[in-house]
Amino acid sequence: MKFTARQKKIIDIVKEFQPITGEKIASKLNLSRATLRPDFTLLTMVEVLGARPKVGYYYLGYNGSVNQRRESLSMSVEEVMSLPTLVDEQTSIYDAVVSLFLEDAGTLFVTNEGLLTGVVSRKDLLRSFLGGQTQATPVGVLMTREPKIIKVDKDASVLEATRLIVEHDIDAIPVVSKQEGGYLVVGRYTKTNIAKLFVEVVGND
Repeated sequence: MKFTARQKKIIDIVKEFQPITGEKIASKLNLSRATLRPDFTLLTMVEVLGARPKVGYYYLGYNGSVNQRRESLSMSVEEVMSLPTLVDEQTSIYDAVVSLFLEDAGTLFVTNEGLLTGVVSRKDLLRSFLGGQTQATPVGVLMTREPKIIKVDKDASVLEATRLIVEHDIDAIPVVSKQEGGYLVVGRYTKTNIAKLFVEVVGND
């Protein structure tokens, strides 16, 4: 796994000024802390950097455990994804909520003739009730449609998928396989998958 030029600059800054807060790092790079959040997440996940509340980031260096984390982040999404929870565009809001609870999912992927057409989250369903939608309203009315759907190919790396979740601040993304006419949903990659992978890698140190 190669670090980006910006991530290398962050590492150099931390080495020189450690401990240093995220705000001060952002200031030195003339960027916002929100812009750097995915970089901080990655660098702490692979333990190149450590972080302490109210203290800041500090350099940990490179070692065997770092290499192990790099290998984990290079795994394909297909190796760690969960089964997706799918509904049709005509599924009612009521039935969609039931599916969320039965499948213990936070996000539903909407399909039409087997291909991905939308995404509906818990927040979307909650907003629909607050906005006066009836329980019989189909999810197709409130779902997020293409081209706004954040998705990832099944062969993409865990690192790439994790970046998408962090950058877009979402709970789950559909894992897809390109088909004629659209995308077939083959899995879901979630914050829970990220947490499980992290615990598994750390537990093997």
